[in-house]
Amino acid sequence: MFAALLPIECPRCVRCLTRMQLANVVMGADRSEKRTFECAKCNATEIRFVADPLDSEELNRLTDNIRPPA
Repeated sequence: MFAALLPIECPRCVRCLTRMQLANVVMGADRSEKRTFECAKCNATEIRFVADPLDSEELNRLTDNIRPPA
């Protein structure tokens, strides 16, 4: 199905504090992701929107300092 995310990337359920599991990922037109998480214990769901990781500030900061060899 989906590759397992690290525990830090999977939110805790607001009801029972159990680590939720990724249930669905839908790609947006702007390459963002809509992630749906489900709690196996109490069946609560949570939706999170994640921006395109290739367009992040961290990646831009790292690539701004790359220069060709002199």
